[in-house]
Amino acid sequence: MLRFTTAGESHGPALVSVLEGMVAGLPLLAEDVNRELARRQQGYGRGRRMQIERDEVEFLSGVRAGQTMGSPISMLIRNRDWKNWQDVMDPAPREGDPDPRRRAVTRVRPGHADLTGLLKYDRDDARDVLERASARETTARVAAAAMCRRFLRVRAPNSPRPSARRWKSTGPVPCARPVTRSWIPSGFRWRIST
Repeated sequence: MLRFTTAGESHGPALVSVLEGMVAGLPLLAEDVNRELARRQQGYGRGRRMQIERDEVEFLSGVRAGQTMGSPISMLIRNRDWKNWQDVMDPAPREGDPDPRRRAVTRVRPGHADLTGLLKYDRDDARDVLERASARETTARVAAAAMCRRFLRVRAPNSPRPSARRWKSTGPVPCARPVTRSWIPSGFRWRIST
């Protein structure tokens, strides 16, 4: 079973992605992940952040000599914009500082996770929430997904690729667990692309 965890804030020093459960011996280079990180940045954003950041992964653990080791894979993606936010996002309290929580966000943004996070974590400053619930945080998720994509390319190179144009029915849904199979409607068929 694969499991990933992310850490870091949008304007913090770096984002971290940890992927557990990857097999040992999978050929893997930083370029494999960087290629997917570059694809992520091809979209359109409202701010200048996409022009500021040039995402590159640094493996901290789990990869040696171009192969996975079977242990958790830790990936670090540095935030170049951190230098502009150090006084706001510094984790250490500053002695004698009259305003230790600079640039506090006290008005929630409609359609964002701000209000939910403020209520869940009982915080007064929405910055604590929005730093994690940001588009920048998806970088760590893309890094984990890039590893999975690499696994599929190497271990299942002839697997069908999803396509919205051509589908064929392959019969009843295969399911290893009888209990789960009983939940699937009897006439239900699954399809894969060709």
